[in-house]
Amino acid sequence: MSDRTAPDLPRRRVDRMEQSSNELLAYRLRRNCGMKLAAELPGRDWMNKTNQGFANRCLPMRIASQAGWVVLNDNLLRAKWDGGAGPNATVIEQADHPPCAAISHFGHGILTFAIPFLFRTPPGVALLIRGPANAPKDAIAPLEGLVETDWAVAGSTVNWKFTRAGIWVEFAAGEPICMIVPQRLDLLEATQPRIYDIEENPETHHQYKIWNESVYSFGKRLRERDPEAVRLGWQRYYFRGMAPHKGQDDQVAEGHRLQLSLREFVEAVPLAVAKPQLGL
Repeated sequence: MSDRTAPDLPRRRVDRMEQSSNELLAYRLRRNCGMKLAAELPGRDWMNKTNQGFANRCLPMRIASQAGWVVLNDNLLRAKWDGGAGPNATVIEQADHPPCAAISHFGHGILTFAIPFLFRTPPGVALLIRGPANAPKDAIAPLEGLVETDWAVAGSTVNWKFTRAGIWVEFAAGEPICMIVPQRLDLLEATQPRIYDIEENPETHHQYKIWNESVYSFGKRLRERDPEAVRLGWQRYYFRGMAPHKGQDDQVAEGHRLQLSLREFVEAVPLAVAKPQLGL
């Protein structure tokens, strides 16, 4: 269950329909659908419930958790798959018969949500439509799609596939049903992957060995109940944007982030509405 609610959207005046190079536009397709858009949050309930919240020490996971925007479910629903291949093998129960109801369209235990927005991205930028990062659900898993939203005019869906039959799965009101993440296709295609033995880069090899030795040494001190190691509890090199070969007091790595600052979607006010009509 989730009690998350989307923020109230600020409104801004729109004087033109052209799209700038850093805009992600969402055209509402259904005014009576309660699904909302929000910048994702870094925290996860299961992370907070780990021993002393240790999962929150994993900064890469926290950053990944908020690296996109989410579509929030509007009505409580639950679904169960009986293991069959047909669409009728999945039973769906939803509150209040919402206009954006989830359906069993493809069969094979796939639950489909229609996203009530048409997204538009700048040229060359697609949207990865995926499940919320680091938010596992029992008996069901999100599928992913990469949509060329710089030209497509078809609506998008997000699909979840049951992994076990006979289990009721619940999506709460306000729970994220998908995450949207902009992707530069030309960057993906232009990237040239290569593999080297680390010894071929002596400097990087040296730095890695210092890091690896520091991890082993700190773990050994913890096992031996060294008071200082116990007091620290965990190494913070990456979390602080530092590395052991640089020393404790060096500057933080350029561009290091403890969190992302994604902007919320704003509710646009068209010029025809925002501009007062002048009488003759």
